[in-house]
Amino acid sequence: MFHYAIFSDNVLAASVVVRSAVANSLDPSKHVFHVVTDRMNLGAMQVIIRLMDLKGAHYEVKAFEDYKFLNSSYVPVLRQLESANLQKFYFENKLENATKDASNMKFRNPKYLSMLNHLRFYLPEMYPKLHRILFLDDDVVVQRDLTGLWKIDMDGKVNGAVETCFGSFHRYWQYMNFSHPLIKEKFNPNACGWAYGMNFFDLDSWRREKSTEQYHYWQNQNENRTLWKLGTLPPGLITFYSTTKPLEKSWHVLGLGYNPSISMEEIRNAAVVHFNGNMKPWLDIGMNQFRHLWTKYVDYDDSFIRQCNFAPP
Repeated sequence: MFHYAIFSDNVLAASVVVRSAVANSLDPSKHVFHVVTDRMNLGAMQVIIRLMDLKGAHYEVKAFEDYKFLNSSYVPVLRQLESANLQKFYFENKLENATKDASNMKFRNPKYLSMLNHLRFYLPEMYPKLHRILFLDDDVVVQRDLTGLWKIDMDGKVNGAVETCFGSFHRYWQYMNFSHPLIKEKFNPNACGWAYGMNFFDLDSWRREKSTEQYHYWQNQNENRTLWKLGTLPPGLITFYSTTKPLEKSWHVLGLGYNPSISMEEIRNAAVVHFNGNMKPWLDIGMNQFRHLWTKYVDYDDSFIRQCNFAPP
């Protein structure tokens, strides 16, 4: 069986990920979708996926609150989210309460407060019987059968990901504070960054490398936000620093939510396209030249979908 993890509170977006993966799989009956949302959206997520024609594919929908090990005594992020300092950073809009990034609203995005955003670091514990799993963000569209990923020799690495660096762009120095001695000592500032959004995880290697423990160590070190900016990519780059295997770029093409100059040929050849950026295809500001790639997997005949605040293309 081929297992997928999708963590989202966006019911419509998550349904497109599942629908596109099923539509482009050679044998849907061998695919299992593990969808995790929050308690508030659980009922809606269960309904929209249950009503889909999954062509024999399997699924489970759970709320992250059902995973009892995810509590503040074990998860550093949950403990930090309860701290007065972090509450102040997010909810008091005063420059002196924040870091130098306070003027950049990107780093005050409430998604950074969501446990759904940090679940990706707990995959081996959430799925203790699985050996490998494919993690998909909720703003991707699957365009071809992905089972070839399970045939890749991971060379003992934990994380299979597409690298994003070219020239001086997306190097480690852009994500971390290399004036901090801990960062300077452990990491190469010119190491190549990679993308979250479509990540193939070898969970056996993860357990062997104790990657979650690594993540906890670094997250605790960064309690005062002195090692990296907020988000999940910097701790991911740190956690999987020496255990990431680069994947061929056509597996995962990024930028459809901010870069209008991506070539249609590159998009056509992509296994997964990623609407990362602010211009999501379900928003009015989504880029028209890419929107159809997403809307083709929206079921506009569904009575619930018709109540959503956007019109069919």
